[in-house]
Amino acid sequence: MAGEATLQVALDFINLSQALRAAREAVAGGATWVEAGTPLIKSEGMAAVRALREEFPALTVVADLKIMDAGRAEVEMAAKAGAQVVTVLAAASDETIAECVEAGRNYDALVQVDLIGCRTPVERARRAEELGAAIVGIHTAIDEQMVGADPMDALRSVRDAVDCRIAVAGGINSETAPEAVKAGADIVIVGGAIIKAPDATAAARAIAEAMASGEAVETELFKRGGAEQLREIFMRCSAANVSDAQHRRGLVPGIFPVKPGLKVCGPALTVWTYPGDWAKSVEAIDQADEGAVLVIDVRGEGPAVWGEEATKSCISRGLGGVVINGAMRDTREIGELDFPAFCALRTPNAGEPKGMGMIGVPLKIGETTIRTGDWIIADDDGVIVVPREQAVGIANRAMSVMERERREKAEIDAGSTLAQVAELERWHQQRGEGLRGLKPHGPEEDET
Repeated sequence: MAGEATLQVALDFINLSQALRAAREAVAGGATWVEAGTPLIKSEGMAAVRALREEFPALTVVADLKIMDAGRAEVEMAAKAGAQVVTVLAAASDETIAECVEAGRNYDALVQVDLIGCRTPVERARRAEELGAAIVGIHTAIDEQMVGADPMDALRSVRDAVDCRIAVAGGINSETAPEAVKAGADIVIVGGAIIKAPDATAAARAIAEAMASGEAVETELFKRGGAEQLREIFMRCSAANVSDAQHRRGLVPGIFPVKPGLKVCGPALTVWTYPGDWAKSVEAIDQADEGAVLVIDVRGEGPAVWGEEATKSCISRGLGGVVINGAMRDTREIGELDFPAFCALRTPNAGEPKGMGMIGVPLKIGETTIRTGDWIIADDDGVIVVPREQAVGIANRAMSVMERERREKAEIDAGSTLAQVAELERWHQQRGEGLRGLKPHGPEEDET
């Protein structure tokens, strides 16, 4: 029944201080179960569980250990630290799950069997219940969320199969939390939609109220899209967000906007041409689909292969923008047209339309390859390319980056600093010599 489910906040941080700040806000907004997330426990150990128990003595503390082996020892550790719920993976053996359940009985802790990655969730949920699990968890992994997966279908199937309590996690927000309750969830686990919110109290309150009323509360953030939403998602994210999302890859170096403040995103149509030969650049306008971004490689040289008339032609055809590794002229007029135009050079000199280039061929600018159909995201910081096969996942990850930064900026605005929020000093990389003589990214090359 709507209104009877529990709201659990998943504290998936790596720093305990950040986790505690977010937890206090979430509890003020209505969360009654607080979870030491797996990243937090890996980073801080059982100290994280102890800190949550001390901070929230009247609430339920969950230790998301995702146990795979040594079930008795790990449940005992978590329970002694103050956890009342401990998770074990459904992928673990029956023997491990049974050991977890027995250890939980000794210490008055409930065991939740997490079905993350399970290909037979109904069968495994039934077996977990037979083994004594108090809760089974329907859990869509974050990496699956990034390509559009959600837990609702699995939740409905498992609800029909077991009588024990069911928890659900995986991209839940104020729009989908009521759906989860209606589908049979007893415990709704929310991570990013609370802990990445600038005001986690307001975010938790909106979700709790949505669960109680059964009515969705609209949100612009904390949800993921598919191929149909790519343009919308990329337009919400900065080029910097997208760069972070794909591990700082995809930069097209040395190319910047003619007019600051304009942004473009869209699938590329590539053009390769000789310096000054503007024939193929202009011909590509007529071949491009609406919303496409022309990417023209002229080896970073002049004379210009683009000007005001080409820009007007793009506008009349509905193109999204142009990126030129080369020269452009008429830049004042182009700026006045508010058309997203990016180039490496500006010059008054144009070349001649000799027609010696090619359209639709792969380009390589710097270390980045650009193919027709790859996504271009460009703003004041520069130009980023996303491979078309990875576009959905990278777009959703870029949204996640943007959401996290909004939370961090709120903490900085409240008087902290970036170094303090991230606890940078404790995360300086420690290097050892254990792999001396080995290369980290592939076999050694033969020495000659």
